[in-house]
Amino acid sequence: MARKYFGTDGVRGKANAVITPDLALRVGQAAGLVFRRGQHRNRVVIGKDTRLSGYMIETALVAGFTSVGMDVLLLGPMPTPAVAMLTRSMRADLGVMISASHNAYEDNGIKLFDPDGFKLSDETEREIEALIDGDILSKLAAPAALGRAKRIESVHARYIEFAKRTLPRALDLDGLRVVIDCANGAAYKVAPEALWELGAEVFPIGIEPDGFNINKDVGSTAPNAVINKVREMRADIGIALDGDADRVIIVDEKGQVVDGDQLMAVIAKSWRDDGRLSKPGVVATIMSNLGLERYLDSLGLSLQRTAVGDRYVLEHMREHGYNLGGEQSGHMILSDFSTTGDGLVAALQVLAMVKKLERPVSEVCHLFDPLPQILKNVRYKSGQPLKDKRVVEAIASTQATLGDRGRLVIRPSGTEPVIRVMAEGDDRVLVEKAVDDVVSALTSVAAY
Repeated sequence: MARKYFGTDGVRGKANAVITPDLALRVGQAAGLVFRRGQHRNRVVIGKDTRLSGYMIETALVAGFTSVGMDVLLLGPMPTPAVAMLTRSMRADLGVMISASHNAYEDNGIKLFDPDGFKLSDETEREIEALIDGDILSKLAAPAALGRAKRIESVHARYIEFAKRTLPRALDLDGLRVVIDCANGAAYKVAPEALWELGAEVFPIGIEPDGFNINKDVGSTAPNAVINKVREMRADIGIALDGDADRVIIVDEKGQVVDGDQLMAVIAKSWRDDGRLSKPGVVATIMSNLGLERYLDSLGLSLQRTAVGDRYVLEHMREHGYNLGGEQSGHMILSDFSTTGDGLVAALQVLAMVKKLERPVSEVCHLFDPLPQILKNVRYKSGQPLKDKRVVEAIASTQATLGDRGRLVIRPSGTEPVIRVMAEGDDRVLVEKAVDDVVSALTSVAAY
């Protein structure tokens, strides 16, 4: 059953158009009712990134939660993984992150975490949706049972210490020149401080948020900023986070981008060698490069693939007992430490390998050559073009042509009327033809 408000990563949309104060109020009330359990004073922690609309949404959520009897602890700007961690650490009944991740400032969103710091199940989200559109007034708290709200000042230090403890006790980053790009987002305070406390010489950029510049020409989706700074400062490594710091990309000393697939390979090899993998494999999505799969196979490790979305990666990890997973885009889930993607913690694992091996980042983080991978989008008006006979035949013919020399992935977008066509393989010409053949068939029946 399709959900009305929740997508693959919480509730998201344009601020004050989709994500209005009224909707935020009702999300707070509905989520508070679902997680108001037991006779103790129920509490919720709320963090946010640096978007201007965060003030509006935060205030509305506070009104919603307190109106159903939940106490609210306000964390201020904090990374999404910090909110997940603090939900557990502070024994909260619910955690909330106000963010639209890598989107521009005009958008915002509401991510919810259960008491263990995990994103909510589809079933729980449906329960909340039913209450959002239901009769909430009759379920409000009595005047004497209303919640209280207060700001917590010590949380930055708590997260910094948590991140530092993910490294071996004797390891520090002394001697490393590190550029950190915080995307003018949620990690603009904690990430540079954590790296400095670990001994690195830190060159921060993207640390001057003004409510409008989050992800604007900085961060993991705009790597030129960190590339240029690495070259300017002759740094050993560049680290680029996104707006809520749950994803990361690395830039080596030559200014070359290292994506999530390479990072998974680095961490997988390190953890395999140290006997730290809970199972002999890694969980990634259907979009991860076939080169990663072949490299892991050479290590005796499998690549388990899921649908696109870090929540699906995490679900598979939890269900089957894996402790390493991620996405090509830079979501790294290291479940020994975190219950969601954590860009800073993932970067620290890479830095640990650089220190241990005493080799340049360009060598440590280039473990396989990615296969040629082509992705094109086809926008359509309406209907189900993937069921058209011409499209079905084109897909079947292309898959037969690729055979075991490559992969074809056809994926409808979950947020817009777009079908994504991706192919990869050893032969770039063959891959390009595969994508073009499917795109041509789709275009003929779904031209927009």
